[in-house]
Amino acid sequence: MESYGLTLPTKNGPPLAGHGALAVRDAIAAQIGGLPEQLRRSLTWDQGAEMAQHLQLKLQTGLDIYFCDPHSPWQRGTNENTNGLLRQYFPKGTDLSRHSITDLDAIASTLNTRPRKTLGWRTPAEAFKDHLSLVS
Repeated sequence: MESYGLTLPTKNGPPLAGHGALAVRDAIAAQIGGLPEQLRRSLTWDQGAEMAQHLQLKLQTGLDIYFCDPHSPWQRGTNENTNGLLRQYFPKGTDLSRHSITDLDAIASTLNTRPRKTLGWRTPAEAFKDHLSLVS
C-alpha cells in the first residue's frame, strides 16, 4: 500500500504492507470486476480480520459475503486446497510485495493449467472455460 516502508509502524495502527482490510477490500474489488457478472454472486471467507471491510466490499461490488464458522476449513475446501498448492511457491509468512506481478501471474498460470483429480483431470482453466460456455 501507499506509504509502505516510508514511515515507522504505529502500534495498533493500520497495516501498510498490503494485507490489511483496506488493501484486501480494494484487491478483491479490482479482481472481481474482471469476472463475468453471472460469476460475481458471492464470496465465502474465514474469520480473518482482513475482511473487516466486508460491508464496504458488498456495497462496492454487490457481492453477498458469507463467513465460515470458526475452525471449519472444510467450509472452504477449494480455498484450503489452493492454499496448500500456493505454499509450494510461498511459505507461510512470505511477503508477496517482494514479488513482481509478472511472477505472481506466472505462478497463477502454472496452477490454473495443472490438472486436478477433483475436476476429472481437467485443469481449472478448462473447467472455468467450460462453465463460462454453460452460463453465457
